[in-house]
Amino acid sequence: MGPTIYLALTHDWELRGDGSGDIEKIQFAPLRRLLEIYAKRNVRTTILPDVMQQLAFRRNENDHPGLKPLAESWDQHLRDVFRQGHDIQLHLHPQWLNAKYEEGRWLPEGDWSILNYERDAAYAMLARGKQYLETLLQSIDSSYRCLAFRAGALAAAPSKHLFESLAAVGIELDVSIAGGVFVNNDDLQLDYRHCEETFRPFYPRMSDARKVSDKPGPVVCVPLNHFYGSRREVTRQNISLARQQLNRAPSSHTSVDSKSNRGSRIGLAFEKLIMPAVKRKHFVSDTGRLNYALMREMLASIRQRARDSGLTQLPIVLTNHPKDIRDFPAIERFVGEAAQAEDIRFITLSEIAGKLRSGEFHVRTA
Repeated sequence: MGPTIYLALTHDWELRGDGSGDIEKIQFAPLRRLLEIYAKRNVRTTILPDVMQQLAFRRNENDHPGLKPLAESWDQHLRDVFRQGHDIQLHLHPQWLNAKYEEGRWLPEGDWSILNYERDAAYAMLARGKQYLETLLQSIDSSYRCLAFRAGALAAAPSKHLFESLAAVGIELDVSIAGGVFVNNDDLQLDYRHCEETFRPFYPRMSDARKVSDKPGPVVCVPLNHFYGSRREVTRQNISLARQQLNRAPSSHTSVDSKSNRGSRIGLAFEKLIMPAVKRKHFVSDTGRLNYALMREMLASIRQRARDSGLTQLPIVLTNHPKDIRDFPAIERFVGEAAQAEDIRFITLSEIAGKLRSGEFHVRTA
């Protein structure tokens, strides 16, 4: 029998980063379906709602009355989730800070990374988000506390002040760091390719959570799990996705730009079919974006790394974006098999925080 793996299924619950998407179709409906899946196996999970999005709805609801029932439904979905025994913790996309609603669409024009905001602005977002969740849920259970955080777009390091602000508002657990992630575009710059710890819980250096502190601190990082998919399964999944892309009906102006369209298809084929055959693909462990075979590979990787850690028990954090789920039956099958495994226990982020606090989970220092 190997180590006991405490598996935290977490869900970033939000519209798309640019504010687009039908909130019923990509937030409310997939959440309800996920809850049905978890209820069958008596599995408890953690929802990480983008509270900055909800605050934007509330801020604009008087000028745009159609937003108020959606905001009320958002609250009610979280109350229902909480009453069913699931956990709710903090997630923030700061581009919603001063978002406007014009002509039926959102315009979230702020910076996508909380790392680029001044200390006071970042602190205010964290404090307001935490307060919103606690006000909403303490009416159901007065003992509820918002203790865990995931940064929007995973942008949590480096920062001279973010982790100090997390500690100041009472956040004990961060689940933003995902080894191997690298982003460099107009909206976001992020480099987690050389993190000092990408698997076990650790005390972060407060100014740069990519590094491990030499002493205990007020916040613990539990990395968001990552793995490398096999060439075979990545190629199989990407063939399926590429077929869906290539079979989409062309737009009315395709003929005008046929050369560029042809080039984009060649580029898509290269990215989705040729590159995976050349090297293995890095994945953040997002169950909404993996097929069943890749979820199995993910779990095998977790088990091997858990054995290699030398620990008898440890928490592992997975993510999921309900707006992007491709295969609900695959998730149901994966959850069902994990629920029956002798070496796996499901856990919420609140429970992880409690076990870290009590010393049940080992926390690494440098």
